[in-house]
Amino acid sequence: MSSNETFNAVLARLRDTSQPVPMTSLYHLSDLNKEDQAALETVWPELSTERRQAIVANLQEIAEANFEVSFDEVFKLALEDASPEARAVAIRALWESEDPTLMAPLIDYLLHDPDPVVRAAAASALGRFVYLGELEELPVAQVKRVEAVLLDVLHGDDELEVRRRALEALAFSARPELTALISEAYASDETSMRVSAVFAMGRAADAQWEAQVTAELESSEPEMRFEAVRAAGELELTDLASQLAELAEDDDNQVSEAAIWSLGQVGGDVARQALAQLLERAEDEEMRDFIDEAMENLVFTNEVAEFSLLEFGPDDDDPLGLDDALSDDSDEDEPA
Repeated sequence: MSSNETFNAVLARLRDTSQPVPMTSLYHLSDLNKEDQAALETVWPELSTERRQAIVANLQEIAEANFEVSFDEVFKLALEDASPEARAVAIRALWESEDPTLMAPLIDYLLHDPDPVVRAAAASALGRFVYLGELEELPVAQVKRVEAVLLDVLHGDDELEVRRRALEALAFSARPELTALISEAYASDETSMRVSAVFAMGRAADAQWEAQVTAELESSEPEMRFEAVRAAGELELTDLASQLAELAEDDDNQVSEAAIWSLGQVGGDVARQALAQLLERAEDEEMRDFIDEAMENLVFTNEVAEFSLLEFGPDDDDPLGLDDALSDDSDEDEPA
């Protein structure tokens, strides 16, 4: 059977609503050639709304678990779907895409899509391009356009969910007004906007927010504790290792897992000991693997911290003080 006949069989199985979406067939949607892409585009409108939504959702799950597949072309096709749910999932699935041609349609979705869930997803996705702009991997004019749109939305009258996602996207930016934007959001009467403010604190990678993050580690709201834990890790707040160790035992699984990962990010002896104890007590193999990954991250964090202590300026002819040590006639040991 030819490859084309194989793909036709895949399409036939996708059409067959008497059976659940076949996961094995979905892998054939990765890295489509032009012919198969055209065939899928022809068949796509013929599928039921529920079927299209299921396909896009399942492809997103596969892509998150397997980095060797690429369904970007299918997700781009789903961007034009009549179903808001399919559009939103497709946008989220394209989060890691660095294709600059996506900026214009994402801005259009943010400004004009009738569904707020889609607009919120578009705002979040634009954060990727703000980040790439900070890395100087995109033209300045394009990045400024994205940031200007996000600022307009944040200060506009769109729904809260859309505005908070705009703030989170802007948090990658080094714009001078970012501190004021986060402070204003943190002072909001809306809990979800405050949560996004703490998220933005971590994403901004600015230690000025340590006091706020520390306070929210004790929040009664699991969602807020979760974002505070993540922010503590992103900001590498080593002094918060003890609190993170306590939150690794939080009743909320998402909070506890985030705390474990953040322990690996903050580094230090307290975090290392906490992870070692958690690993010793872990009974689930998957959890042990997760803690192992956090410990590997901690080792890297500690190595980076130790290396930074050895940094010296370009004008230092003798950064380690070897000349003084060699010329010293005393028997006293010199510190390394």
